[in-house]
This record gives sequence, C-alpha cells and structure tokens, in this order.
Amino acid sequence: MKQNVYTVSQVNSYIKNMFAQDFLCSSIMIKGELSNVKYHGSGHIYFTLKDTGAAISCVMFAGNRGGLSFRMEAGQQVVVGGSLDVYERDGKYQLYARQIERLGDGYLYEQYEKLKKELAEMGMFDAAYKTKIPFYVRKLGVVTAQTGAAVRDIINVAKRRNPFIEIILYPAIVQGDQAVHSIINGIHALEREGVDVMIVGRGGGSIEDLWAFNHREVAQAVFDCSVPIISAVGHETDTTIIDYVADLRAPTPSAAAELAVCDMAAVVQQLYDLSHKVVTAMLQKCKQQRLLTENMALKLRSVSPQMVLRQHRMRILSLEEQLSYHMERKLAAQQHRLEISASRLEALSPLAKLKQGYAYVTKEEQTLTSTAQITKDDQIRIYLQDGYADARIEETYQQSV
Repeated sequence: MKQNVYTVSQVNSYIKNMFAQDFLCSSIMIKGELSNVKYHGSGHIYFTLKDTGAAISCVMFAGNRGGLSFRMEAGQQVVVGGSLDVYERDGKYQLYARQIERLGDGYLYEQYEKLKKELAEMGMFDAAYKTKIPFYVRKLGVVTAQTGAAVRDIINVAKRRNPFIEIILYPAIVQGDQAVHSIINGIHALEREGVDVMIVGRGGGSIEDLWAFNHREVAQAVFDCSVPIISAVGHETDTTIIDYVADLRAPTPSAAAELAVCDMAAVVQQLYDLSHKVVTAMLQKCKQQRLLTENMALKLRSVSPQMVLRQHRMRILSLEEQLSYHMERKLAAQQHRLEISASRLEALSPLAKLKQGYAYVTKEEQTLTSTAQITKDDQIRIYLQDGYADARIEETYQQSV
C-alpha cells in the first residue's frame, strides 16, 4: 500500500492549524524563569521561558508591551499569558506573549500597599518626625550585607569624600527568613554604638529579595531609632516601606554615602573662599574705619580749642592787617590833604608875602592895615623877610580906593 507524501510546508501548516484549533493553546498561562532576554530595536522582546526540565521560545510584540510594568531580566520568575503557535518557516513553535507578570508580585504588592496605607495613617511618614542629617559626620553606621556591591560602594564613596571618617559595618542578613531580625538587631546595635548617621539598605533585586525592608517590624525600628537613618534599598526605581519611614531616602547605596558624608575637599575650598571673603571684608572695613577716623580727626581738630584760638588769632591778624591798611590809607589821605592845606596856607602866609618883597607892619603888637590906625610920630615896627626895623611916622597919606 502506497503512503501519502507531504511537503514540509504542508506538515508545518497542519501543525499550525492544530495549535489554532486547540482552545488551550489559544489562551494559556505559563510560569518559569526568564533567560536570553533581548530587546529588539523594533520594540519587540525575544526571550526564553524555562524551568528545570525544559524551555520554550517566546516573543512579545511591541504592540503588547503597554501592560508590561517592569524591565525583563534573566533570572526573574514570571507568569506569561498568551498563545502557542507555530512559525511555519522554521517549523518551531513558540509562545506569543500578551501579558507578563513577575511571579508573586500581585500578592506582595497588595500586602505592600496595605502596610503602606496603615503606617501612613499612623503618621510614621510625617515629615515632623524626620531628623535632619548632620552636615559633618565623624562616625557612619552601615546596616547591610558584609559582601556585595552595596557595602563596597558605600565605603568607596564615603572614604573618597572624607578619608578620616569612621565606618562601622553591621553585617546584616538582608534576604530570607532571618533578614528581618538581623536588620532590626543591626539598627539597635549601631544606635548603641553612638554613630552620627546610619545607612540601612542593600543592592537591587526582585520584590521578594527586597521584602525584608517592607516588614512592619523593620519600619518600626527605623521610626524609633534616635539616630538619623538614610534608606538605600535597591535601585532608583525600587521603593520600600522604610524609604517612607527613614529620615532621608537615597536612590542607591552610593547616593546614600554621598548624602551622608560631606565632601571634605569642597569643605576646605569653601573654608578657603570664606576666609578670603573675611580677609577682604576686614581690609575693606579697616579702610573705611581709617577714612572715618581721619575725617573725625579733621573735624575734631576743626573744633578743638587750639584750632579755635588759631582761627581767632588768624582773624585778629586779618583785622590788624585791615586796620593797618585802612589807617595807612586814612593817614595817606590826611597827609595829602594836609599837604594841600599847607600849600594853600603857605600861599596865604605873611612870610611867603615877605619873601615876595612885602612887609608886615605892627603898632604895639597890632597889625596895621589902614592909615587911619596911625598918626604922625607913632612908633611902628616893620617886619621883613630876614628881620624887622623900628620906624617913626612922619606923615600919613590916604589913597582913595
């Protein structure tokens, strides 16, 4: 009996139809571990879903990524919902994902939101209860795993910013059943040690890995601690309950060290700048005070008794000079006037007349001006330029005018 012979395409098409007609394959939920995750430039995501015994190829097209709430990474436990189908060209079947959820996220997230709401209503997130991180920290406490990137990052950043800082590490268990009590014991131990600031945290991981930091007991220990606490749990996108309770939240352990430890190089530079400003201000102030002192000294000298006496003395000297000047002018004017008067008087003087050939005649000390004043035989005296002569009147003659 001759058997039917089929082409490869026919076989793959037949199998594809079988998958399409199977109700289970058209809508199925499969859980497993992610591996070989590749984000394609087109927006599609290619990955493999596996467990301990098998693996299946999967793809999520760009149009279905709207409901994806996290970035897929190898090692994550997920539940993938979609349909099984055959890619005819390669003859391989694969899961076409329409939705992906991290395994356990739904229940844990529900518990997270419930506790968050309760603690918020109790006021544990209130800013009034948060303590300010001191500027200069001498002793830094760290509650985290003894090994791992988190503690190395904190130590490296803290020592780079301040080589003299003392770091006390409490090697806590940060994942698993013993993590809650270990973290609480670490907080209490470092509080008794008297650290200035405490960093509580760990590196990134799944919500299950970080769950110890979402416990009520850990949140209460952080809230009750008298030492300022900086939470540094996971990556920047991870948020835990203690992030809300802590005095300050850092996106990463490295950022926590940046926030806790001041940069000594920047502090020294700031001190230098402030010192320069103080010196400049002091010099400027001294200059202003010197000018003010000089001005006050000038004003004081201007109102001092010595200066007043000097000013009065100068005024007296000025008045003396003015008086002397006016006196000299007055004397010169009077002298000139006197000279004019003397000249006029000299012109009227009998002596001057005598010099011109005139004579001055008196009778018994009486000046004679008319012949009516004398008679014959009267004795008269005749004054001439160089002396006088006595004479007797022999006869008088009267001349008509």
